[in-house]
Amino acid sequence: MKTFLTRRGARRILGPLLTVLLAGGLVTGCSSGSSSAGSSPAGASAGSAAAPVEWTWTDATGTTVTLPQRPERVAGYADYAIGMFAYGLQPAAVFGRVDVATDPRFAGYDLSSTAIVGTSYGQIDLEALAAAEPDLIVTGIYPTDRAGTLDTTAPYYAFADLEQQAQLAKIAPIVAIKVGGDGRAVIESLTGLATALGADPDRVAAAKADFDAAAADLTAAAGQADLEVTQMYADPDGIYVVKPADEPETQLYRSLGVTYTDLHPDGPYYWDIFSWENVGQMMTGDILLPNVEGFQAEELMAQPTFAASPALVAGQVNTWNGAALDYASQAVQMGKLAEILRSSRNVTGT
Repeated sequence: MKTFLTRRGARRILGPLLTVLLAGGLVTGCSSGSSSAGSSPAGASAGSAAAPVEWTWTDATGTTVTLPQRPERVAGYADYAIGMFAYGLQPAAVFGRVDVATDPRFAGYDLSSTAIVGTSYGQIDLEALAAAEPDLIVTGIYPTDRAGTLDTTAPYYAFADLEQQAQLAKIAPIVAIKVGGDGRAVIESLTGLATALGADPDRVAAAKADFDAAAADLTAAAGQADLEVTQMYADPDGIYVVKPADEPETQLYRSLGVTYTDLHPDGPYYWDIFSWENVGQMMTGDILLPNVEGFQAEELMAQPTFAASPALVAGQVNTWNGAALDYASQAVQMGKLAEILRSSRNVTGT
């Protein structure tokens, strides 16, 4: 849901379902070199007076970035910047698919010293970004198939095209995080990069503890009732049901016991796509989680072929905004899903 990008061929529909976001060093065998002492964040936090030490990071694409010292000013796409904030870092600049200042996922984080340089997908103010003087730019890259293949000839996630990507690379080196498949691996990758950038180890440890507790609670909630969850995006063309094995967030929650609608597990990558004429095939879920950027309950009820959905009739529809893939964000997200499961009932009789 980073998380989330729809895949209708080459078309991408933005939304927080898949979310969130990231893969770099730990998942792909990437490594970070030593960095300057202290816990200087990506743009703010106190550091040590020790002499700078060369900083190296190899990202998901195999690209190695080497800098004279650890980056102190980091810019990033919103989904990844949230993870930095969560670990005590202060990004120098952020660009997102919506206005970051009104993105509820940033609630509680201080944006006063962070430049907002993009408020819709692929639209980045290059002059404003350059003025923020980033040492590093962080974004993501999504696999093109279930095997995890990365197409490095295409623009990275969040960039409009290769021309824009080249312009960004002139401002600062870019590292891309792989966002696909194993949810825990993606979280560990973002955490590894954040740690290499000087994240507060105490905040990381506390977030991990909250994550572990929330994961245990989600497993308990999933075991209390026999419920099927349909995570989806809907628009005038039809309904796109997330393939739980392909989206990191749903893969993680399924590993914790949540049952998702998965009618064709060996079918096309990432989405099962249903036109409004054939949506009756996928009305098996007890709970609907429509992506925040698509149709919600009112619009779904207005579709004659879907109005009889048991979950829709029962009012078990919850707008879903994919969380960033860091320990802190996912602890909160799992708590939300556990609450939804506990407040719902089986309405399909399956």
